[in-house]
Amino acid sequence: MPKYDINDPTDQDIMRSNFDIITHREWDQYIAKATERNLGPKNINILQTASRKAGISKYMSPKVINWVLELVDQLDEEE
Repeated sequence: MPKYDINDPTDQDIMRSNFDIITHREWDQYIAKATERNLGPKNINILQTASRKAGISKYMSPKVINWVLELVDQLDEEE
């Protein structure tokens, strides 16, 4: 995953776009993987929050979106 600058408006738009294309079903799969791999309660909780906000990233901070996308990349790499 590329490193995003959370203060750069262009990077923020890219992060929001990448976040918004993930469906509810995919979020459920990521939550299941994170639980299975014991990624910790903070990471699982933020994935559950992301699942509830799927498709509406405008209500999430760039810092949180970046955190969630890093978790998603980590889970995808481990497959």
